[in-house]
Amino acid sequence: QVQLVESGGGLVQAGGSLRLSCAASGRTYSSVVRGWFRQAPGKEREFVAAITNGGSTNYADSVKGRFTISRDNAKNTVYLQMNSLKPEDTAVYYCAAKIGALVATPTPTAYAYWGQGTQVTVSS
Repeated sequence: QVQLVESGGGLVQAGGSLRLSCAASGRTYSSVVRGWFRQAPGKEREFVAAITNGGSTNYADSVKGRFTISRDNAKNTVYLQMNSLKPEDTAVYYCAAKIGALVATPTPTAYAYWGQGTQVTVSS
């Protein structure tokens, strides 16, 4: 089992920045893809970014050039640096983990472990 805990959400004005963190605990694995997803009210959960153990990344088109995903394998922690935030980025952000994977897949159903989510609100 893997437990994921997000932190770093909050309220920010448009154009501002936030940094989300997701700490993992529990059983460790040699290959784990870590991802970030978000869900706005009334909308489906959507892919934001993902990163492999080796550092390969994948981003949704809507966040490319603004968001950066990174990981510290020694700390079992993944980060999402969000810059130039827009009101449409407002959502609950979830981190997720896919065990035994080598590809930073954007498909939510491929991830078995999820955090509880952290709210990000961007005011205009």
